[in-house]
Amino acid sequence: QVQLVESGGGSVQAGGSLRLSCAVSGFGTWDYTMAWFRQAPENEREGVASLDVDVRAMYVDSLEGRFTISRDNAKNTLDLQMNSLKPEDTAMYYCAAAGGHYYPTLSETTYHYWGQGTQVTVFS
Repeated sequence: QVQLVESGGGSVQAGGSLRLSCAVSGFGTWDYTMAWFRQAPENEREGVASLDVDVRAMYVDSLEGRFTISRDNAKNTLDLQMNSLKPEDTAMYYCAAAGGHYYPTLSETTYHYWGQGTQVTVFS
């Protein structure tokens, strides 16, 4: 049974850092293209970062290099290191997995498996 469980969210002052983790069961993080998405209140869900099976990464342009996506094969987790956080990063963050191998993509329709989300709040 496929399951994605996010953790690591919380409240942090602007300029701070958080590390999100997505614990995966039912497959290995090296098996599928995976991604992080986020959704702020009254906004559509947007792709933040994606990682394919060959560890190629893609990021949404607005991040300006502040986030890093990675995977830990030993722990079977997908992680998102978020630095220099801004109030506009406030959102529910979701982990997602495609059901196959794709180039990194932030297209929501590619992803079949989703976690329940973890809240990130950045205050100024």
